[in-house]
Amino acid sequence: MTRRDLIRNLALSQAACLTVFGQTEQRTATDTDPLRQLRPAHPRLILLDADFDRIRLLVRENVLAKRIYSDLEKECDRLLSIPPVEYKVVGPRLQVQTRRAIDRITSLALMYRLSGRDPWLRRAMLEMNAAAAFRDWNPGRLIDTAEMTYAFAIGYDWLHNALTPEERGTIRDAIVTKALDPVLPIYQRPGAWVRDRPHWNLVCNAGFAMGALAVAEDVPEKSSAILRGVLESAPHAVSLYNAEGAWPDGPANGEYALRYACILFAALDTAVGADNGMSSVRGFDRAGRYHVYTTGAANRTFNFGGAPDEPATTPELFWLSKRFGSPVLAWVEQKQAERSQHADALDLAWFERDARPPQPPGWPLDAVFHSVQIASMRSAWDDPNALFLAVKGGDNKTSRTHIDLGTFVLDAGGVRWAIDPDLGDNSPPPPISGGPPVPSWVTRTDVHNTLLIDNENQDPRAEAAITRQEFGPDMSWVQIDLSKANGPKLRQWIRRAGLLQRQAVLVHDVVRSSQPVEVIWGMVTDADISLNGPSATLKKSGWNLALEIRTPRHAVFDTVPAGPTLKKLIVRLGDKTADLDLSVLMTPYKDGQPKAKVTLQFPEISLSLPPATPLR
Repeated sequence: MTRRDLIRNLALSQAACLTVFGQTEQRTATDTDPLRQLRPAHPRLILLDADFDRIRLLVRENVLAKRIYSDLEKECDRLLSIPPVEYKVVGPRLQVQTRRAIDRITSLALMYRLSGRDPWLRRAMLEMNAAAAFRDWNPGRLIDTAEMTYAFAIGYDWLHNALTPEERGTIRDAIVTKALDPVLPIYQRPGAWVRDRPHWNLVCNAGFAMGALAVAEDVPEKSSAILRGVLESAPHAVSLYNAEGAWPDGPANGEYALRYACILFAALDTAVGADNGMSSVRGFDRAGRYHVYTTGAANRTFNFGGAPDEPATTPELFWLSKRFGSPVLAWVEQKQAERSQHADALDLAWFERDARPPQPPGWPLDAVFHSVQIASMRSAWDDPNALFLAVKGGDNKTSRTHIDLGTFVLDAGGVRWAIDPDLGDNSPPPPISGGPPVPSWVTRTDVHNTLLIDNENQDPRAEAAITRQEFGPDMSWVQIDLSKANGPKLRQWIRRAGLLQRQAVLVHDVVRSSQPVEVIWGMVTDADISLNGPSATLKKSGWNLALEIRTPRHAVFDTVPAGPTLKKLIVRLGDKTADLDLSVLMTPYKDGQPKAKVTLQFPEISLSLPPATPLR
């Protein structure tokens, strides 16, 4: 999706949002005071007094909730012996400090409210005093300002009744002078994230709404103006959740946006009684479903676009589970909380007991998200060793994307065999075509699990669509038209990827070109590799992945480096080609157990070639 397309879609989808708002028979913020139904007492943001009572009971009765509580206890005690945040801007960002402030203040404030332990109250106030003394909250990058505002709003609201008037004044003044005052002119003259930059939109609007709602009784006109701006601005971003619930801006920004969308809606609901219909926008109810389908049995995400593949806790799934009556989302987050070494205060605040694993037919094993051209397939929902394959077409012009049309990830036996690199592997491999090193090397085509044509990046303007899908118990696959991926070099490139007998993965590429081109098939991995001509075996953690080149007969496997810890298994054809049918079968099996015999293959691909385009 281009920037122009994004802006056009924002305009169209805003109109759709306003229709939804009208159906809820709620007046918009421009018609009346958005603070007219403000709850007068504190706490009023996300949690009310009754919710703290509910959580205390939950901790007594639920084993996982009790463990999260215990982990938060240990974290709060640890914080007693470490210094508070400091004003340290790294590059343009204050974000390391704002994220620390959020984690610390939400944990300390929640645990003080649940236990009444005074040292945690004092430590929360120490954190806020330190950040209140900052010369600013980095208004040159307002997303940092918004995050710090969110942290202060939670501390002010949840601890309000335990703070002295002087302490309230310190926090309130910091919110007003370092957040509300700088952002008010931006809402009055909209631009940048107010109508664009979708994840910034939701993070900023959530943070500044929280700040305005926290101190609304003390600065009502200012808070009302900011909240009115929030309610006019946020629908631009919320409307990007299309009917499938997929976020267009990549998984890293998608998770970021989803959390703050839920924070915004939850705070509006508790503070003023409603979120102005935003959580009812078509597609938002399926945002959690998209998250589930892009996470494999090995608890690794399809992390295209440079996102980390090990997910953190996502407590917003608890909120979504309750809001939309989806116990599967609660089950997913309970499992993630069980695995996590870092307790999140919102996991306890939003914890949902009603949890059930996904099961067909409501949750089929395979899914396609055409709005972002992503598909995922798996062999089972409840087996940690299950096969998981996710593959993408997409748009190389999309924000926060890599030049990686056709790439895939593969899990089996609890191992990620096919890896999508991120910046954690920070030493670049040799540059393409002998050129200088590229700082953002992980964006390059040659470090992804797709075809490399003539040792060059794909066209950064190219798009690729999933044009066919066939899902069944013995064979599930999708077809991606990648013919435009390399500009005029190729007349046609079709990639099919899927599961055979729910026991193996087949990736089949058919390439036609006007002139012979060099084609290299590749898969990035951190497993040990042994080669034997047209076959290869990957080994890791007591499991194996057997790879076999079905066609062409003369092709062989080889390896090349892909950073300091990664390798790339490649298929070499020997000569350039203008007519290629390349098929690679991948079958996982455990040490000491036989490899499954898989004989199925995809249906024949019927090609209709476009006219040849002369190469310049």
